[in-house]
This record gives sequence, structure tokens and C-alpha cells, in this order.
Amino acid sequence: MSSFKAIRVHQVERATHSQLETLTLNDLSAGEVVIRVAWSGLNYKDALAVSGKGRIIKSFPRNAGIDLSGEVVSSDAADFKPGDKVLVTGCGIGESLDGGLSEMARVPASAVVKLPAGLSLREVMVIGTAGFTAALALKRMRDNHQHPDMGPILVSGPTGGVGGVALDLFSGQGFEVHALTGKAEAQADYLKALGAHTVVDRLTLEMGNKPLESALWGGAVDNLGGPTLGYLTRTVKPWGNIATIGLAQAHTLDTTVMPFILRGVSLLGIHSVECPRPWREWIWQQLAGPWKLRHLDTLVRREITLDQVKETCDQQIAGALVGRTVVKLSGQL
Repeated sequence: MSSFKAIRVHQVERATHSQLETLTLNDLSAGEVVIRVAWSGLNYKDALAVSGKGRIIKSFPRNAGIDLSGEVVSSDAADFKPGDKVLVTGCGIGESLDGGLSEMARVPASAVVKLPAGLSLREVMVIGTAGFTAALALKRMRDNHQHPDMGPILVSGPTGGVGGVALDLFSGQGFEVHALTGKAEAQADYLKALGAHTVVDRLTLEMGNKPLESALWGGAVDNLGGPTLGYLTRTVKPWGNIATIGLAQAHTLDTTVMPFILRGVSLLGIHSVECPRPWREWIWQQLAGPWKLRHLDTLVRREITLDQVKETCDQQIAGALVGRTVVKLSGQL
């Protein structure tokens, strides 16, 4: 393919804008592996980058998209050869490197993972960075001795990609999972279909303000930060873990040391972009095997093409979308 289409983000003075452009391989950032992209997925980071609402991209111009799956076209790395089915999530693509909202990509070999047996190229993009991040939270919580007997896991922001996968993933591993959402009335059926035992209305939740409130949750997966994360520190049971993933509500945290020194609560930061490679490969093997999601068809709510990306990103920023969006490029399975 001598030329191809991509969502390209430019900086003009202090603002950014994106457009669908025709490029060649010479336009792409350096890397050892060239991939014909089959599928990508939309994450909140991608919506921020494409819409210009967030400073996600580090240098310009860059192709957006922090996820991709596809087939190797050429490789200067011994571990990969033409025809290999592969995936990339995070690792700087769509930020400091050209990303996956493009019909072709060139990436460092260190970022590439071979497609695990048991998952298709489309399925790994339904999971994407969002699902990988939820799985990293499960790994870190289990490594720190979280188990179902400790009580329910509260998942905040469950209508988003990370939260939706977390409901499916944790419930599939034997945890009772509760979904904390401001869309309880509209999305209760969807959340229960993903594995939520109970849907908790965030808009009517009494969070309290004491350093320690009644211990309710065995642990939590938090996508919001701000007041919600502060509430979780005060209400997680002794020795429980809180996986902190997002800041959709706020980047601040107002709490005390009391939950940590009197209840032994652990706050685990989840940073999937630079996840150690052995962890990355192991997690994808788990997602293809014992951690395989049961509700992939429920999680993916829309399938779009490159020319629909900008409009869909605007909808995501506006909070109008639920679940995962996959982007079809060449579309091989």
C-alpha cells in the first residue's frame, strides 16, 4: 500500500485540530515493525486527542489512536515476520508515536504483542487499552491479596470502557461486583448484563465526610478520582485494595492517612501505557484464556470507519456514549 488514510492531528499555534489525511510510510514515526491495521478502538484519550479537548499528543503532527491490531507487513525485528497477527496497546502510540487510527502503522518492536490464540483481531480491539487496563487492575489487586471473600468490588464509571470490562472481568473471576454510576436509571440493564450484582446511583449516594465511614466494599476499581476516590478510601474494608485508574471527575484526592494505617487499605496506581513487557504478554494470555470476557458482544456498542471517528469522539467527550467503539480499517478477523 503506497498511500493510506489516517486521522492526523496537527498543532496550530496553541490549538490542535485533526483531519482525515492521505499519507505514506515516510510520514510515520520510526519503528522496526510495519503493520497493516485491521482494527482500532476509541478510548477517552483518543477522543481528547482528536477533538482537541486534551493535550494527549506529545509532538506534532501525529496519527491518533492508542490501540491497533493487524498483520505484519515487514519487520526488522527477529521476533516478528510478515503475516504475523499482532496487537499494540499503549506504549506511546497515539501520543509520542504515530498511532492506530490509520490504515498502516510503524511501531517499535518492543510495543508489539503477538495475537494470543483464542482471540481475533477484532476481539482484542473490543478489549483494547480499556480492557487491558482493567485486567492490570485485577492483576495488581490479586497480587496484593484481594479475594472474593473480602466483599464486593465497587466499580465507578462502569458505563465507560474500563469500567464495563471491569464488571465482566471481576464478576467472571468470582467477585461480587457493584456498579457506581450517575446513569443508574438509564443503564441498569446494560450494567447488569455485564455482571453487575447491584447498580448504585452516584447522584443519590451519601458519601459522608468523616475520616472513616462504615466499611462497605471489599475493594474498588475507580475511574473518577476526586470526591468519589476520597469516598472509597473511607469506605473500603480492612486490607482491601483500590485500583485508581482515571480522573473523569477530578485529578485531586482529599482524604486522610487513617484508612491506610487503621484499616490497611492499599491504593494501587494503574499505569498501563508503560506496563512491563512480561506483565503485558502475561495479561493478554490471561485475557485469551482463564480471564476471557464473557460479554464481548455486549461491550461493543458500535463499529465505525475512519471517516466517522471525529464525530464519534465528539459524542464521547459529551458523555453521550456507553461501552466500547471499534474502528474497522482493513477489518480482517
